[in-house]
Amino acid sequence: MIYILQKVYAVIIGSLLLSIGLNGFLIPHHLLDGGITGIALVLHYYTGFPTGLALFLLSIPLCIYTWIYRPIFFYNSFLGLVIVSICIDWLEPLSNQFLLPISISVLLGGIFIGLGVGIMLRYETSTGGTDLLASLLSEAFSLNIGMVILIIDGLIALTALQVIGLNAVLYSCVSIFIIGMITSLIAKPN
Repeated sequence: MIYILQKVYAVIIGSLLLSIGLNGFLIPHHLLDGGITGIALVLHYYTGFPTGLALFLLSIPLCIYTWIYRPIFFYNSFLGLVIVSICIDWLEPLSNQFLLPISISVLLGGIFIGLGVGIMLRYETSTGGTDLLASLLSEAFSLNIGMVILIIDGLIALTALQVIGLNAVLYSCVSIFIIGMITSLIAKPN
């Protein structure tokens, strides 16, 4: 029972940290996180569609796959996906609160998001999406999960080059690198 409560707390704290990093620091500069969140951000920037809802809807195919083939990953991720999707849209007003220079926003956004993702992964939960995909790949190939996330996220940021421009992609890649490093440090069990 205590372990289940720890997982729930990890999901709540991780989701809040991730949502603060995203809304408070990346979104004001139209920067991307990687993975499905990055795709959701591109949709948000150009259509106004809510980022959290887009993240949830885009993650459904991967959730279905894991529910069928890896149910333990599904159960450990679905709650995280729901809570982070709600938190991202709930904390969306933060996008107008911290008007910091882009370099500071990249650093703080990367730290907050990396801490949030790392905390969830440390307790074997995630937000679904690429965290879930990275968990599956990490387990299958004995790779560091932070590095797997870094590679996936970097590739997705590069595919957005035509949409958000070179400057935003470069800053996004720096943020994604910071997220990957912080996630690696936090997710690693003692």
